[in-house]
Amino acid sequence: MAERFRLSLAQLNPTVGDLRGNAAQAKAAWAQAKAAGADMVAFPEMFLTGYQLQDLVGKPAFAANVQQVLAQLAQDCADGPAIGIGAPLPGSDKPFNGYFILQGGKIAAQVMKHHLPNYNVFDEKRYYHAGNPSGPVRVGPVRIGVPICEDAWFDDVTETLAETGAEILLVPNGSPYHRGKMDTRQAIMVARVVETGLPLVYLNLLGGQDDQIFDGASFVLNPHGALAHQMPAFLPGLFHVDFEQGPEGWQAVPGDKTRLPDTWEADYHAMVMGLRDYVAKAGFSRVLLGLSGGIDSALVAAIAADALGPDKVRCVMLPSRFTSQSSLDDAADVAARLGVALDSVPIGAAHDTVLATLAPLFAGTSPDLTEENIQSRLRGVMLMALSNKFGEMLLTTGNKSEVAVGYATIYGDMAGGYNPIKDLYKTRVFETCRWRNAHHFDWMQGPSGEVIPPAVIDKPPTAELRENQKDEDSLPPYPVLDEILEMLIDKEASVADLVAMGHDRATVKKIESLIYISEYKRFQSAPGARLTERAFWLDRRYPIVNRWRDEG
Repeated sequence: MAERFRLSLAQLNPTVGDLRGNAAQAKAAWAQAKAAGADMVAFPEMFLTGYQLQDLVGKPAFAANVQQVLAQLAQDCADGPAIGIGAPLPGSDKPFNGYFILQGGKIAAQVMKHHLPNYNVFDEKRYYHAGNPSGPVRVGPVRIGVPICEDAWFDDVTETLAETGAEILLVPNGSPYHRGKMDTRQAIMVARVVETGLPLVYLNLLGGQDDQIFDGASFVLNPHGALAHQMPAFLPGLFHVDFEQGPEGWQAVPGDKTRLPDTWEADYHAMVMGLRDYVAKAGFSRVLLGLSGGIDSALVAAIAADALGPDKVRCVMLPSRFTSQSSLDDAADVAARLGVALDSVPIGAAHDTVLATLAPLFAGTSPDLTEENIQSRLRGVMLMALSNKFGEMLLTTGNKSEVAVGYATIYGDMAGGYNPIKDLYKTRVFETCRWRNAHHFDWMQGPSGEVIPPAVIDKPPTAELRENQKDEDSLPPYPVLDEILEMLIDKEASVADLVAMGHDRATVKKIESLIYISEYKRFQSAPGARLTERAFWLDRRYPIVNRWRDEG
């Protein structure tokens, strides 16, 4: 009879710094795995501490606490399956990114990450020492090689493990989502499987942490690259994978292959998960936002309802004398369709009072952007007051196009704790609204159907800070603007590249200037869900004061 090995994969959602809470999750999963007859239960990279830790990992008291909790977890789970779990391993001046095998009440083995990513959102060379490649670890009848995340993106560590006797590769990951990431992961892991001839388990972290969303989507490959198991994206679970030893070595017994989401569903689920986890992990249970009757705030309201439930969302309409009746009607329609609360706080009287107060100093000047921005900042004051009074996190609603060119008022509509659509260009906002109207899944807590009225999607965007204002009074049409922004920001293209594509040079130069002079606003803006490889914050880091311009 063929020898078997059952590996339980814990695709779960830790919280950064919640050592005991994360250990409790691990202990509960271990108990379930034990009941299921598992030989080992594996957790992702840095599961015990959460990920990414940034400078917290270097705090001595934190490091000592990690070791205490890890030792206690080993003792508590002595009688049953082995545990594989990620946590920092103390070093000299810096720790290692480590993975620990717990068996028989103690730490039986430890592996140190060799390749440290230092690009995009990763700064691991700042925080960790690189460890030497390790050999495989024996758990029961099988020798398991553990290339930690980045170590499986290169062939040297996996080849060393294969040459030193590994029979299964277990790859614990903290791999954050961006569009197209899943295809890249699978292609690289297939390469590792083909090179080594070994089955491979790709176990990824789950959950939102600040701007990053870890999407799970763990999978198992057999030799020659055949997909044996596919776990769901964005959903937690404990998944049991049986391996059998045959004439050609160990292979995974094929099991469930969950459908993976397309790009639109994945982006939307990432925004929902990012908001839900940011709110909960920051200690909030409710949110509020300004609902203007426009498309951006309507989409944020839908995301909030899907993340938290409509009963946890308060929308506020803050009309001024420039607010149209259609905006009032559209905001009310959005709130009714989503089933969220809607309050009205007119700002007209407050605006008049501020203008009267400033009149002696403004004497002899003409009305301009200053008076417009006062309205936005008054709205921020009102919304922050409600947030403080009722303990509701304020959401901001600026899309990536606006955030890029500074078409938002700092201390006004930028006030708030989190922005779900921060990495979504305006043209994608339109399409995402249409997608949400046509789709509903069990993980959405909001209602199904056409939750964003077609009138909101179809009308020309406007800030309504002056009479008959339209966004295109100040900016190119959004399809044009977004193509320019995507080339300048996401692809780091030159002005000459865009002119060669057929864009007007003066328009490109204007947009380039707006991007650079708005850096100070982004520096002070709320975090938001990362959907691309060039999201504002850790992916794209530019000086706030910068006089260089592309003269091409």
